[in-house]
Amino acid sequence: MGGAIKVPEFKVEEKVVLPSNKTCVIVVDMQNDFVDPKGALYVKGAEKIVPIIRSLIEKARKAGVLVIYTMDTHMEDDIEFSIWPKHTVEGSWGWQIVDELRPEKRDIIVRKMRYDAFFGTPLDHILRVRNIEYVVVCGVVANICVLHTAGSAALHGYKVVFPIDATVALNDFDYYAAIRQVSFLYRGIITRSTEIEFE
Repeated sequence: MGGAIKVPEFKVEEKVVLPSNKTCVIVVDMQNDFVDPKGALYVKGAEKIVPIIRSLIEKARKAGVLVIYTMDTHMEDDIEFSIWPKHTVEGSWGWQIVDELRPEKRDIIVRKMRYDAFFGTPLDHILRVRNIEYVVVCGVVANICVLHTAGSAALHGYKVVFPIDATVALNDFDYYAAIRQVSFLYRGIITRSTEIEFE
């Protein structure tokens, strides 16, 4: 064995049109600790997707699409710190969503303690009472919180839309692995944020 890893094949859809009243954009963990180079768990390149996500959010809001932010949220003694360095402790600078993507009053914030934004949170209830069928999942980290949230959304019966220009990972392998899983395992729609339209 050895040699270069073959990038898995997946189709990138063009012009994905979604119903405004049945779609939600979920912005995953765009917090200082992950996005800012001074953050405790900075993901290289995360700052580059900020304007991309901002444009997607603005397009969604203009169409009346629900926007939900997830916030990775930990207490000082969280068991996750045996896996990762201390990060996104509630109330800290690192826990805050980056200024450029600051939520508006009509947006919803979901605090989560684990990778999956559905685990131990009211997210499924929030989506169901609003008759949401499609979820556009973006943010960080592609193969961790974004993938776990996208996968859980699919397992809850939502159709996942995955804009590949609006997420990053720690390396190329993890990035492409996340896309492969959403495409193959969860039958999500792989596209770019510029190709998403709301009607």
